Amino acid sequence: MNANTLDEAMALTKKFTTKPSNEELLKLYGLYKQATEGDNKGETPGGFDFVAAAKHNAWLNNIGKSKEEAQQQYISFVNSISTKYI
Repeated sequence: MNANTLDEAMALTKKFTTKPSNEELLKLYGLYKQATEGDNKGETPGGFDFVAAAKHNAWLNNIGKSKEEAQQQYISFVNSISTKYI
């Protein structure tokens, strides 16, 4: 089962029967945010909110990518890991 659009890829992740690794989840998050919102212009979360900081950094890893490029990378990544989790 392969996704061809961002919506199909998102739907495919909801069919995962086990949770992807933290690294995979962060990559998915960063690519999705870049694909839907563009470059991260928010401030770095402070304090001890490690989850928010990790998500912020995952999104920053994609800075400069066009929304279309990030969308294609998100779809490809979902397709590549879907066999492990469905």
